[in-house]
Order: sequence, then C-alpha cells, then structure tokens
Amino acid sequence: MSLGRMIVCVIALFLCAIPAYAHKPSDSYLTLQVKGDRVEGQWDIALRDLDFVLGLDADGNGAITWDEVRHKHADIAAYALSRLDLSSAGKPCPVKVVQHLIDNHTDGTYEVLRFSASCTGSISELKMIYSLFFDVDPQHRGLLNLASSMRSATGVFSPEHATQTLVLAESDKVREFSEYLRTGVWHIWIGFDHILFLISLLLPAVLERQEGDWRPATRFKEALLDVLKIVTAFTLAHSITLTLAALQVISLPSRWVESAIALSVIVAALNNLFPVVRGRRWIAAFLFGLIHGFGFASVLTDLGLPKGVLAVALVGFNLGVEIGQLTIVGLFLPLSYLMRSSWFYRRVAFAGGSALIVLLASIWLIERAFDLRLISA
Repeated sequence: MSLGRMIVCVIALFLCAIPAYAHKPSDSYLTLQVKGDRVEGQWDIALRDLDFVLGLDADGNGAITWDEVRHKHADIAAYALSRLDLSSAGKPCPVKVVQHLIDNHTDGTYEVLRFSASCTGSISELKMIYSLFFDVDPQHRGLLNLASSMRSATGVFSPEHATQTLVLAESDKVREFSEYLRTGVWHIWIGFDHILFLISLLLPAVLERQEGDWRPATRFKEALLDVLKIVTAFTLAHSITLTLAALQVISLPSRWVESAIALSVIVAALNNLFPVVRGRRWIAAFLFGLIHGFGFASVLTDLGLPKGVLAVALVGFNLGVEIGQLTIVGLFLPLSYLMRSSWFYRRVAFAGGSALIVLLASIWLIERAFDLRLISA
C-alpha cells in the first residue's frame, strides 16, 4: 500500500470514529472543604451520565423529571460512593450522603450529592481514589476543587490518574499547573469538532486556487506561512474568549456555543468545496475561534475555581490546548504537503474529506441545536 493510500485510510477511520464523541466530554465536579477531621463535600454529576448507567428515565420519554430522580436517590448514592474512596493517614474516611439536590450547569442538569466524611484525627493529607464512569466512559474526567484553612488545591481525575494524594500543608503550584496542562492537551485531542474545524482550514494550505481548480502549492514556505497565519489567528481568538469566560466576564449558554462550533465546522469545510473566502482564511479562523474559546472554557467555568488557583489553571489549560493543537498541525502539514500532488489528496482527502466533515458537522448541529441524539455512542 502506498503512503498516500495508507494516510487516507487512517483519515477515514478517524472520521468514522468521530460521531460517538460529538457531545461535550463527560465531567463531574467534586468540591471538598476540609475542617479538622471532617470533610464536607458536594459532587455534581450530570443526569445524562447517570441515566446511561442507572436508567433514570423510567417512562422512556426522553425527559428526566425530579420525581424520576427522587426515586433513584438510593441507587445514585450507592453508585457514586462505590466509586469514591477517601482516606487519611492510611485509614479510611467513611462517606455518607446527607442531601440530594438538582442544579443546572452550562451543559445541562446535574444531580448534586452533598456528603460528609469523618477521618481518624486531624487531616494533614487526603488520599482520594476516583473511578466514576471510568468503566463505561474512559473520556470522563472528575474535576476537583479542595479547600482547607491552609491551602486550596485542584485536581483532575482520569483513568490514568485515578488516585491522588493532596497534602494540605503545602501549595504545589507546579503540580496544579501540570494537571491543567495535561487536561488542555487532552481536551483538544478529544475535541473532534475543534480538530475538524482546524483541519478544514488546513486542507487547502498545500493547494493553490487557479482557474477555478485546486492545484498543488509550488513552495512549502508559502504553505507554512498560510498555516502560521491560521493557527495564530485561531490561537489569539480562542485565548481571548477562553480567558473572558473562565473569569466569568462573559457567559453564553452551552447549547448556543456547541451549536455555533458545529456551524463553524460546516462553514469551513463548505468553503473548501465552494470557495468564497480564499486568501484570507485566517480571518475566518479568528472569527470562529472566538466561539471555540467558549467551548474550551466550559471545563474551567463549571469548575468554579477559587481566585488563588484560577491563574495557574487558566495558563496551564490554555498552554495545553496550544500544545495539543500544534501537535496536530505538526503531523498534518508535512504529510499533506507530501501528498498534495496526488489524486488521493485532491479528490479523496480534500474534496471527499471536506464533504464528510460537512455531513458529520451537520448531524452535530442538529443534535446540539434541538437536543437530539441521531447517532448513538
């Protein structure tokens, strides 16, 4: 198999895997307050995720009511607490739920578990083992916000980092920064709508529009400069709105943001098939990048970080997004430049890929705008 055919097959498999992850990645929000030998906690868990594992929607009408949730309180508590272990000084801290509430986040309705835990003696360090939904959704993340009289701390639980120990007597900004750096990288790598928007803008970078047709670019330098303009504009734009949203200066409904992101992917890919914006695609990258920034900020916004760690989290997360983005560009550009003269690139990867992106993004737009699920995960 030639290099061109192999790359096209990889792209096709990648695009076929995308629909299962069209929606906002699953997150839960764990807030802990440590006082002496006690831990007071609040755990916000999306109803859509609980419905998937516990079947909250008893009548199957697609709408989860408070009465349906109330009848599942015992199951929800048992399920959640079986996936959270707290311990201090090597001894377990038994956890019990004290209240069930409902709250609305930017991406939907959440079950709120308020709980308390008692440890043996004053807590100087807290060990946590978190495994909620990891067996059914490896993309799930648990976002931790912990506060005590001595320090504030944040953490991100994932299948690779399910166990964490927080030392309350010291502040580890380096660890917090690295956690959000990794989260930013991961967020762009699983954010297929962001990736497809970027790829839609990059696909024409190794081609030139001449006499109504796309032809191979003659020099790599010109293609590289075009890519740098696009990436710089996209980075600048989403950094602006990521910061504004994380600082809660501007807040937009999640459904609007996610729908607008899907629309941006459609427009970018359609422009490849029916060119309207040609030499200044960086303008489109900037304008739509403003919307994508709100999507990137959803994790930090819903977490409600204290001011003491917000700057560290914001810088680390934003830098992680850029590293993840540049990794994609670094892999895509050399390969696409090598393939630019082939029939496979111009007809299959460029034209066919753009058409497939339009189709996928159109499905996402309908799902997000009308709160439907056309493709099951």
